[in-house]
Amino acid sequence: MNWITNYVRPRINSIFSRREVPENLWSKCDECGTMLFHRELSDNLNVCTNCGHHMAITPRDRFRALFDGGIFAEISVPEPLADPLHFRDQKKYPDRMKAAQKLTGEKEAMLVATGEIGRTPIVAAAQDFSFMGGSMGMYVGNAIIAAAQEAVKLKRPLILFSAAGGARMQEGILSLMQMPRTTVAVQMLKEAGLPYIVVLTHPTTGGVTASYAMLGDVHIAEPNALICFAGPRVIEQTIREKLPEGFQRAEYLLDHGMLDRVTPRTEMRAELISITRMLLGLPPEIKGDLPAPEQDGEDEGDAPAARTAKAATAKDAAKKG
Repeated sequence: MNWITNYVRPRINSIFSRREVPENLWSKCDECGTMLFHRELSDNLNVCTNCGHHMAITPRDRFRALFDGGIFAEISVPEPLADPLHFRDQKKYPDRMKAAQKLTGEKEAMLVATGEIGRTPIVAAAQDFSFMGGSMGMYVGNAIIAAAQEAVKLKRPLILFSAAGGARMQEGILSLMQMPRTTVAVQMLKEAGLPYIVVLTHPTTGGVTASYAMLGDVHIAEPNALICFAGPRVIEQTIREKLPEGFQRAEYLLDHGMLDRVTPRTEMRAELISITRMLLGLPPEIKGDLPAPEQDGEDEGDAPAARTAKAATAKDAAKKG
């Protein structure tokens, strides 16, 4: 009886019991409705393998795909005053911030980092639309200024990925003030003679479009990204006319001279490497495997000498052979 109870019955129950499937195992494409395996979607940088629709991607995942070996160092951003207006709608502003932080795992709507792409040192900044619509508040303004200052200090180009619904209403005039502040930050780059490349992703609208997002030396957009100040629905209601097909989408803006390129996300890294090196007056990227990153404890000044010693040893061994 014990044998049946302890061994046979559990085996039968395990065979016929329902197996739980993780909820995030599959994702549905918003455009074509195809069910996509999460690992396949992640490997393709959140681009639908069936129709090519570009889904949202976090700044960290974007940086892992952008930087050599996925290695980057975050830049600290000065903390602004929390809830300066004591704003409240259906929720208090601090409560909305906590909810966004819990949802995204990030402190705010922009991430700034340094690293290399194609062995070319750069500074990069990326907005997170999942964090309160990527809205531009005081923190985002501080982040762009910090990115520009770091780029000037290190003499590196700045690449910025925009994704926002506009200015953050919970900060009122203080959020609108970030438009001139970020414009001045971009001017710092231009005065230093450093390239500023903007990658416009879906959506880039409002005060973000009216400031730093359209001040680049080169403007690249992801396919079908909505790029505008006021949205098409607002414009149609104002002028009482039907807008052209694809109005304010990346391809439409490219056709009308507002963009330089429309590039799929899976090809973006190679495009950025090529453009960055061209603007810096450098030769094309050297193809091939990248060297292993230097260890934190290694003295960079001794590294060339060590390589020379190894080369000499190998040469002596070849002569003896």
